[in-house]
Amino acid sequence: MKFIAFSVKRILAAIPSLLLTSMVVFTLFMMMPGVMGADYDFGIIWSEYKKWVVNFLTGELGVSSYYRVPVTVILKEKMKNTIILGLASLLITYVLSFFMGRYAGRHPNTLGDRLISGINYSGLSFPMIVVAVYSIYFFSFELNWFPSNGSVDITVPEGTLEYWLDWLHHLILPATVLGIVATATYTQFLRDDIIDNSRKEYVRTARAIGVSEKRIYNVHILRNSLIPIVTFLGFDMVNLVNGAIIVETVFTYPGIGQLFIKAINMRDHAMVMNLTMIFSTIMIVGNMIADILYGVVDPRIKVE
Repeated sequence: MKFIAFSVKRILAAIPSLLLTSMVVFTLFMMMPGVMGADYDFGIIWSEYKKWVVNFLTGELGVSSYYRVPVTVILKEKMKNTIILGLASLLITYVLSFFMGRYAGRHPNTLGDRLISGINYSGLSFPMIVVAVYSIYFFSFELNWFPSNGSVDITVPEGTLEYWLDWLHHLILPATVLGIVATATYTQFLRDDIIDNSRKEYVRTARAIGVSEKRIYNVHILRNSLIPIVTFLGFDMVNLVNGAIIVETVFTYPGIGQLFIKAINMRDHAMVMNLTMIFSTIMIVGNMIADILYGVVDPRIKVE
């Protein structure tokens, strides 16, 4: 019951943030050139705002002025690519950070640990756009290992094995760039947490009663160190939104990140307005999920 009450409080706390965000988004939209005429008053604006909120909640997002089709049609097509890109990048992040963090935490202050730490600090110091640009230059132009743009070759027949292999080939590089930036943070966090847990009283007790080092690390230390990483899932949603805009634009990958930049350039007001609200909602919901997961991991937060 305490967990349910805690979760309900976090959900209710997110509602004012969503309402305030919707007001800011709508106000900015109304301030765009050519949107609000001279005869608009507060009553009309308030009526338009309520109508837009209802339409947004029911999926009626209007018609794109650039594509000349409903916004939802374009979003469904592009959203699929962004979701796949995000899931692939998360897989890369968690796999790399698990193995590197586990090794560095179990072998601190060794050559391997210092090498991993050097890679982590290098990854943290370079902006994602720089990593993306240099990845294209090196892996696409110099080595010709991966395509530099798009999600699939238009000459490949859709639905064939060649199509799916080409689609995967186009996905690897942008997903790796998006995932590898977060890998540095996760690896360092897991390393430090493993080292910290290895000094706890329960570890010394396990050693004293003769438990093997392998079991101590794999069952006791590693399990306790992995639990806090679960809470990063909510923040991952926020990072994926920010990263998708950069990576999809650099790689011209047809997702909602690239769509957002294109809509701004084309002055597609309906598309920009709804995408901004979608991104803001994802960020608020992501932070809410992170808070709830913190409550699952640390019971003291639920009590507070």
